[in-house]
Order: sequence, then structure tokens, then C-alpha cells
Amino acid sequence: MIDVDGISKRFGHVEALKGVSFTVRDGRITGLLGPNGAGKSTCLRILYTVLKPDTGTARVDGIDVVEHPLRARRSLGVLPHGAGLYPQLTSRENIAYFGRLHGLKEPVLSERVEQLIERLELQEIADRRAKGFSQGERTKVGLARALVHRPKNLLLDEPTSGLDVMATLVLRNWLTELKARGQCIVISSHIMQEVAALCDDLVIVAHGQIVAQGTTEELKERFDNQSLEDIFVESVAGR
Repeated sequence: MIDVDGISKRFGHVEALKGVSFTVRDGRITGLLGPNGAGKSTCLRILYTVLKPDTGTARVDGIDVVEHPLRARRSLGVLPHGAGLYPQLTSRENIAYFGRLHGLKEPVLSERVEQLIERLELQEIADRRAKGFSQGERTKVGLARALVHRPKNLLLDEPTSGLDVMATLVLRNWLTELKARGQCIVISSHIMQEVAALCDDLVIVAHGQIVAQGTTEELKERFDNQSLEDIFVESVAGR
């Protein structure tokens, strides 16, 4: 479970987050939505310990991400926007490297890497260097890297970016499986079709503040059964 309680973050004169609070429950997929510049990426970066909040707290499975960042990271699988692969390493090497960082040893490490290569259909690029990969290829390798240590909590920033229809379907089915196993999953996305297909709960952010949150059913009821796209637009416009 992930708990965010009153986090604020300022960059100079820009207040990126203003007292944001929400909870992400186990066995649920939560969509973190908002227009560009809303504060979504700042919030995710605080959760995966790249940034520190100015005020407030964030906890991953009860672990304070500021006081114990290394412990928090062990419970997290992170797909940042753009994936951030090492360009001179192959897909297999990128995945294995992160497995080693999380303490995986042979033969478990090799077994996990091969399972992920098969599951995400990475066979054709498994031994190619990441330099020159398409956006979809980078995304799939980044996902494998995030999942290699089998974390309980996942933070996925635009996980379907660049994926074709079949790869998107594979990912959607897998995330549904992980949810059924009790994983705690946060997805940041601009694709409302994916949000509608995957998310149980929504947190909508605009100008650093939460403007709407709840289950998808609760929000549809609150907004007269409008589409998620219309709910998003009305929430952001009426903040």
C-alpha cells in the first residue's frame, strides 16, 4: 500500500504540489491523471525517492520514503517516463543489471530475466544494445527491468507509450494478473481508453492539487455517468 499525506513541493517560484493526499490500495490499479505540468511526475519522483517533499510524508508499505529511501526502493518497481535505459547494454544486460542492484543472485537472476524476455516478447532484441531502440522497445525493456525483482508496488509512467496493439493487450492482461495477486499499482497515463480498461481508482491532479478522486464508479455517479474523458475535462476546468 502507498500512502501520500499532504505532500508539497516547490521549485523556485513554481509550486508543483500543494498538499496532495491519497492512498493506493493493494490489489487495485490507481490512475494518476492530469494535464501536462499538473504535478504528476513530481509526485511519482517523490514516491520513488528521486525528490524529497518540502512538507508532508509518503510511505510505501509503511516505510517513509524520505527517512528510509533504500528500504522503500526495494518494495518498488518503477517505469519512469522515457524508460532511461543504458544505451550500451543489451536488453538482457539492462534487465539483469537492475536485478543485481536488487540483490538477485544466480540462478534466480537468469531465470527471472528469461521469463520476462518471453513474457514481454523481447526475444528479437534480447541481445541488441538499447541504443537506437524504438519508444515501444524501450518501454518493454523498462517494464521488464521494473519487474525483475517482483516488487509489491509498481509506479508506471505512461506504460503503453509506443506500444502496438498486441503489446498493449499483453501488458494490460499482465497488469490485471498482478492486481489479482495483490499488487499495488499506480499508472500515470493520458490515454483514457487504457485508464478505463485498467483502473479501479482515479486521482486527478491540476495545478498541483487534487481536483477529483475516488473509484471509477464513484466518479461516474458524481458526474452523471459521463465518460472518463468528460470527467477529466470537467474536473480540471472546474478546479
